[in-house]
Amino acid sequence: MELTIAQKLEALLKLQSLDSQLDELIKIRGGLPEEVRDLEDDIAGFETRIGKFNAEIKTLEEEIERNRMVKKDAEKLITKYKDQQMNVRNNREYDAISKEIELQSLEIELAEKRINEASFRIRGKEEEIKSTQNALNERKEDLKAKKQELDQITSESQEEEKAIKDQREEQSTHIESRLLNSYNKIRGNALNGLAVVMVKRGACGGCFNVVPPQRQADIKDKKKIIVCEHCGRIFADVEGVPEPAPVGRGR
Repeated sequence: MELTIAQKLEALLKLQSLDSQLDELIKIRGGLPEEVRDLEDDIAGFETRIGKFNAEIKTLEEEIERNRMVKKDAEKLITKYKDQQMNVRNNREYDAISKEIELQSLEIELAEKRINEASFRIRGKEEEIKSTQNALNERKEDLKAKKQELDQITSESQEEEKAIKDQREEQSTHIESRLLNSYNKIRGNALNGLAVVMVKRGACGGCFNVVPPQRQADIKDKKKIIVCEHCGRIFADVEGVPEPAPVGRGR
């Protein structure tokens, strides 16, 4: 059975009342949910940073190991070349081997330099991990405290919130989907969560702009759904008697 405009507006007004009750319960929690989310984001960021530092340390350790192998190989070659020097047949061979020994000595110096640089960078990364870990531990403690506070507040209103949500779900079934979607869209854009309002003292109950008397009369008649021309909220009714439309004076 098709609902009348008056019935549709009544259903929307009931839905708005339930949503406003939910908004009040959520308001009690204050900024705690947002603080919890911010702390969780911080923690995730710190953990990602520590993971990045550890990956960089691993790369540096692999670099150190490679340079140690380079150094070890160069030392072996130097030992080999020195043995060969003992059996050279002439100065030319001796000078050639000396040149190789010199090159391998430079390889050792370069490998040691790279090892020292990588070790220094590792110490820097370890310090960054330490400071980041301290900040992470602090955030985790803060998160634990905030969650406990939020859980306590939530648990106190949990049954009431569930009851209202159940009522809201049931009430939503009495509203056609097109109208419900419009309601949800308006409500989502409204700072105070009000999508359906009354005309109070000649003004919109949402944005408080003046509603002309003739428009108030139309709202009161409930022949069609009328929205505020300023904020787009749906008018459910007019509180009290609408102001009479101005009548032109006779000559």
